[in-house]
Amino acid sequence: MWLAIFVVVNAVALHCPATAFNVPTTHKHHKHLRRPQPALSAAPNQLEQLADLTTISIDSGDLKVIKKFADTGFITDATTNPLFVAQAGLSGDPDYQKMVDVSVTSALSSSPSQSTPEEITSLAMDTLAVTLGSEISTLVPGYVSTEVDPRLSYDTEETILRARRIIELYSKRGIAKSRILVKIAATWEGVKAAEVLEKEGITCNLTLIFSHVQAVACAQVDSQLISPFPGRILDWHNARRDTIPGTPAEDEGVIAVKKMHHYFRTFGHRKTILMPASWRPSRGKDDPDFALDEIRGLTGVDRMTIPAPLLDALCSSTDPLPPTLANEEHDASLAGPEIGTSVMDEATFRNEFEKDVCGRDKLDEGLSSFIDLTEQLEGVIKAKVDAALIELTRNNI
Repeated sequence: MWLAIFVVVNAVALHCPATAFNVPTTHKHHKHLRRPQPALSAAPNQLEQLADLTTISIDSGDLKVIKKFADTGFITDATTNPLFVAQAGLSGDPDYQKMVDVSVTSALSSSPSQSTPEEITSLAMDTLAVTLGSEISTLVPGYVSTEVDPRLSYDTEETILRARRIIELYSKRGIAKSRILVKIAATWEGVKAAEVLEKEGITCNLTLIFSHVQAVACAQVDSQLISPFPGRILDWHNARRDTIPGTPAEDEGVIAVKKMHHYFRTFGHRKTILMPASWRPSRGKDDPDFALDEIRGLTGVDRMTIPAPLLDALCSSTDPLPPTLANEEHDASLAGPEIGTSVMDEATFRNEFEKDVCGRDKLDEGLSSFIDLTEQLEGVIKAKVDAALIELTRNNI
């Protein structure tokens, strides 16, 4: 198994110097984590305004980019996925290449003598992801998300074992499990794995959520956090019609996340944090400013994870950014009916999920993409492991 951590290798030019912000107010999820900055008289930009409404995570694995945004004081967390760790392992960048080599060496030295090359490769990939996550944890004060091998998404027991190994690897680096969110795809099997892990104190980020029933199932087992993907939901609908939404409020992805927000508050699922990811321009690409449509349409949601280019775009605007969701308010008419009264059974989950063609299509597509990236990185790591084993054999002859 391996954990996936996002690495973007192309740094983004930032227009948000750390000294250019007013002092941010605290937010309910990370009240102690904001770094106060010098106050200026200039109107606050939209990143500052958003940080007063929503806890913001950066969706990146590029250490330099993470540091630049973390230094503003408005970014508290970092999320990662298989693309980023694959880019780290395949980039050829000397710093990341060193992480790869160190991870392979560590896996070789810590594996039992009877381990197969495949088992050593799996451990090396986990170690690489945790090594990168550990570096990220020095840059942000809050959560770091690290993903379980997506090929295990339909295997509850293996997902649990790999998640425990992730936490163990972090622990060996002195990083408390309270800092780590283990990312797991929100399949039925992934939800059941999260149910076990949360009871062990291993907090989870259930990801690749495209369907309302996925979100509800995660909340019913008290998953710490979920990541719905409004942009990809919009992609699915746009591919099947001739006209695009005229406003973010008409965007099916925005509507889906709002429904989750109201459902959680209507039916008492307040433990589970709602953190949308993956953004698209609701009104199309005619105007670069439309790229922020979905973010602006969901201001006030618990959290958001946002890639560097969109954080930069928020910095460039000082237009007012009013909240569209309120933490303590909910509308039962937008929540829909309750699904089950406690924890739904597998038949209910599968029946509801089967009805959601968008959810099924996008989950399959997302897993296929992540698995392809995983296997690309696995090939590189496996070649290094094989070469190292051959060299060890020669030295022992």
